[in-house]
Amino acid sequence: MVQLLGPHDRLLRVVEKEHPEVEVLVRGNEITLTGEAAAVAGARELVDELVTMTKAGHGLEPSDVTRSNTILRTEGGPRPSEVLGEAILTTRGKIIRPKTMGQKAYVDAINENTIVFGIGPAGTGKTYLAMAKAVQALQRKEVSRIILTRPAVEAGERLGFLPGSLTDKIDPYLRPLYDALNEMMDPELVPKLMASGTIEVAPLAYMRGRTLNDSFVVLDEAQNTTPEQMKMFLTRLGFGTRMVVTGDITQVDLPQGSSGLRLVTRVLDDIDDIHFARLTSADVVRHTLVGRIVDAYTEYDEQRLSARRERDEAAELANRTERRTPRSSTPRDHLPRRGRA
Repeated sequence: MVQLLGPHDRLLRVVEKEHPEVEVLVRGNEITLTGEAAAVAGARELVDELVTMTKAGHGLEPSDVTRSNTILRTEGGPRPSEVLGEAILTTRGKIIRPKTMGQKAYVDAINENTIVFGIGPAGTGKTYLAMAKAVQALQRKEVSRIILTRPAVEAGERLGFLPGSLTDKIDPYLRPLYDALNEMMDPELVPKLMASGTIEVAPLAYMRGRTLNDSFVVLDEAQNTTPEQMKMFLTRLGFGTRMVVTGDITQVDLPQGSSGLRLVTRVLDDIDDIHFARLTSADVVRHTLVGRIVDAYTEYDEQRLSARRERDEAAELANRTERRTPRSSTPRDHLPRRGRA
């Protein structure tokens, strides 16, 4: 019961917030729910799922209660214990697992397909879960090495020439991948695995001409690849290799040209063993404000696109009207002759 309610009953407070029409009373080892039958049934279903996850050893957080209630409101979907109960990695007392239905579908797609594209806004766990699956595959000896790559493109700034060796120059671009590795593995073990080649972190430009066999390859920030780079990367696929490509098509930093990630969704959409997992603001697992920010920008972009479309349609209609209207002309016979009074 202590694990179920949380420190200072903070999990119980979330249950009351999610079901304000139900009165929740806890005495000893019993929970009493009072209210209308339909409301009580929903609250009871939530509590039963929390009990199931607690018995399975799942350390519950307030966000887990909120997400569980959201999942239960989805008709025909999996149970919260099925979505939140699948552990990918356990490292230093921390369990890495999918936290939303979209993330669960994304992880399942990685298990079942050779190439998976994780497309979604910031904070949806695209790169983090892909990295976790890569480390899991290495620990299970399903692959012999991990290759992490991303294009070296600045986010709207020009840093100029960076000092140091080649590694020093590309490290700032690859830092997020190093950070994720250090969270999922022993920080002292990571340099040894990198020195032996078991883990390789490299910019995308160095992938040309290689064949990647028996590897788990993660391409991060793929929205900043050109169509040519995307084709080059995907054709590096060798035997026994799995690829995960992640990116957010709403945050393209390319100075010019189209994004390879946008194009590939149209080119490879119908090919077997390639899956496109599309995450949304509902899958954001950062601060709750992040989801609202994503929604606000999405709404703004849709309004701007709609206004542009209306302007284009109005301009096209005006052009058609102008082409259809005959120009007025004065017959030659009616023109006044020079010198006539």
